[in-house]
Amino acid sequence: MPRLVIVLPLTPLSEGDSFPVKDWPLHVTVLPPFLTDVDPAVIAAAIAAIASVHPTVTAVVGPKEMFGRRQDVPVRLVIPTESLSRLHAALIDAVRPHGASPDEPAFTGNEFRPHITIKNHAAIEEGTAFTLRQVALVDMAPRAATRGRTVLATYALSSAVGNPLDG
Repeated sequence: MPRLVIVLPLTPLSEGDSFPVKDWPLHVTVLPPFLTDVDPAVIAAAIAAIASVHPTVTAVVGPKEMFGRRQDVPVRLVIPTESLSRLHAALIDAVRPHGASPDEPAFTGNEFRPHITIKNHAAIEEGTAFTLRQVALVDMAPRAATRGRTVLATYALSSAVGNPLDG
């Protein structure tokens, strides 16, 4: 049963890219890890439909905070925006029917808190503005897997003005 995550990379990723857990490229997790019984291609198609109508997202890096079960993972919060929240909600709605359980935290978790995990090899400073242009579906293979995390699909966000999801 695949365990997947949907991210907005700060620099473009390509299908087939692979990296160990410790070397994740900087990204905003827009839909936390979830299990699915369907082929990942089904999830990818749902993401493609959302990405084709959702515009790029401009965001600003906020303060540091600690995340994780033991509050030992340093992150930079991303200042929430209406556009980022709409994208998150649209992805939940599109993917939830394909989740192994609609009660998974990815679909029912507490308020969405966009953030960028700080890595040894890369970080981003508070106040930095950036534009998110791509959505990526990533296979969350177990930490011990030699291939690490693998990018299964990527989609450019629409460059259209306005947001057809508002209708």
